Amino acid sequence: MTSTTEILRRAAEAKNALALLTQEEKNVALSAMAKAILSSEKEILSANASDVAAAQGTISEVMIDRLLLTSSRLRDMTKGILDVAKLPDPTGRILSEKLLPNGLTVRKLSVPLGVIAIIYESRPNVTSDAAALCLKSGNVCILRGGKEAYRTSAAIVGAMRRGLAEAGFSENFVNMVEDTTRAGANELMTAVGYVDLLIPRGGAGLIRACTENAKVPCIETGTGICHIYVDSSANLEKALAIIENAKTQRPSVCNAEEVCLVNRSIAPTFLPMLKERLVDRRRQRGETPVELRLCREAAKVIPGTPAGEADFDTEFLDYILAVRVVSDVEEAIAHIAKHSTHHSDAILTKDKAAAELFTRRVDSAAVYVNASTRFTDGGQFGLGCEMGISTQKLHARGPMGLEELNSYKYVILGNGQIR
Repeated sequence: MTSTTEILRRAAEAKNALALLTQEEKNVALSAMAKAILSSEKEILSANASDVAAAQGTISEVMIDRLLLTSSRLRDMTKGILDVAKLPDPTGRILSEKLLPNGLTVRKLSVPLGVIAIIYESRPNVTSDAAALCLKSGNVCILRGGKEAYRTSAAIVGAMRRGLAEAGFSENFVNMVEDTTRAGANELMTAVGYVDLLIPRGGAGLIRACTENAKVPCIETGTGICHIYVDSSANLEKALAIIENAKTQRPSVCNAEEVCLVNRSIAPTFLPMLKERLVDRRRQRGETPVELRLCREAAKVIPGTPAGEADFDTEFLDYILAVRVVSDVEEAIAHIAKHSTHHSDAILTKDKAAAELFTRRVDSAAVYVNASTRFTDGGQFGLGCEMGISTQKLHARGPMGLEELNSYKYVILGNGQIR
């Protein structure tokens, strides 16, 4: 097993070479990575089958689905890499330029961060997404996936490294930590002088561990207690479709809805419709019904599981939805301020004043009016794939694409000036 220290050293040595690649060279490298993944499909899917078999009975079915790879999903991963290749190179752009009275020209240029470490859990597609985004943005990546997906991630990384080498590039542009213990993660968190940015992508426990223990710069991402507030003027049929999509289309991801807030004036009408749509109709179709965890007022209208206060602070990542009745948009905003993780929150309304108040007052990375929270995604936002959803404000917020993986420096052009 290659030590994490050695992997860090190799990554640091490779970053200057990657930073000097042209856009055309980066695109050739990305194409080679995608081609190698496709040609290694049999090995990758076999490794994934072993991971899925080992995980059976230890994680939920929705998390098994998150771990599972198919031929179709593998093709989607390679398409994501090729989509990144089509995007403009974010490095070397002149962000601003001005001529000073003393004759100096001051340019602000976008530059790679250097070495980016990504600690993530059991989502194989993150492996290829992160590698592609890092390479196109001029950064060497060090990947540290969860132990549940280790065989899969290792097979994907092995294929990408082979593709790079066969195309004449350093395979150390893409690296993977082989130590899946907590010590391996801690080495990345404390790799001062080697890691320029650490990005954790996963559940609340992982995010907290990184933000509390990291000695290198760290971006808080991921945890999504996403709210949808149904206002008194909402189109109820559209609201049902939006909520079902936000909750059930893929419940194991961070932009899935976890809390539904319903205006008191429509609760007697809307809550039975919600139960019929998310519970009864889904059960009739043979689909997994949503467990509704109801506040006391909601429980007087429809049957469900009584909600505890913790249910409004939980990222379920499952077919569970906490439901609370509120008096108006102001109370909805106050509830979100208390319980939100600042990821994605939505209002469903025809009232322009209520929508404007909601979008101005809700302090989240993505705030929606009459749309599903499931759109908070780099691909959906036109960024290609994404590194993660930043829920903080420095230096990136929301879906992190290529531009968010660059910093900047000043280049000053003179002609003998002294101060």
